[in-house]
Amino acid sequence: MSLTSHLHELRRRHQVLSDQVEAAQRAPGTDDMTIAQMKKQKLRLKEEITRLAAE
Repeated sequence: MSLTSHLHELRRRHQVLSDQVEAAQRAPGTDDMTIAQMKKQKLRLKEEITRLAAE
């Protein structure tokens, strides 16, 4: 997998997680821990994207 396609996939996964976080925050009864875990995963993806884009 090329770096460009890998970055594209990471960005896609980041966007999917972002959408899921927004939906979970709007849904009543969503566990705060679940939202926090999704946000952490989203942050890890963002950090990976930033690191790879700087290379």
